[in-house]
Amino acid sequence: MNPLILIAILVFITSSVSAQNINQEISIPNEQPFMVGQVNLKGLRSNTYRNWYSSNYDTYEVASEIITPVKKELVEHKILIFMGTWCGDSKREVPRFIKILEAVDFPMENLKIVALDRRKAYYKKSPNGEEWGLRIKRVPTFIFYKNGKETNRIIESPTVSLEADIKAIITNADYTPNYPKSLHFD
Repeated sequence: MNPLILIAILVFITSSVSAQNINQEISIPNEQPFMVGQVNLKGLRSNTYRNWYSSNYDTYEVASEIITPVKKELVEHKILIFMGTWCGDSKREVPRFIKILEAVDFPMENLKIVALDRRKAYYKKSPNGEEWGLRIKRVPTFIFYKNGKETNRIIESPTVSLEADIKAIITNADYTPNYPKSLHFD
């Protein structure tokens, strides 16, 4: 391939990726604002979302005895979270999940969080279509990847506890998420 064409393609891809709006907020009159698209911890901890994020993060006690022994296996994974900043289950589970990851020094560059829309015309969609083909029907959905392949996911809420479910997933133990066959990516 012509080196100039290759450079032009790389510049285009780089500018497209860097142009993505992080922590994009949607405001609807007389309703609470919500985020769509890729979000980061700074956005989740911002003024609009701080109350629910902080209260669920601060009050959660990480079961270190379950998660610490599998720390090495966990850091071999990448995790993709789909959530709704408008969703009660997401408001509860995502801060707890983040606290668990921080407790085991998970490399946060291996975590991507995507907030989905709540408006009827865009319900559970993201501006860049990250959910496309992944059968995201309930939020939050925590998808675990190893070597580029999905290993399993936690859907909406854990079956036992976040720590126990994470451990089962990353150690390839028998694990079936909530809503397994009808919604799970095969």
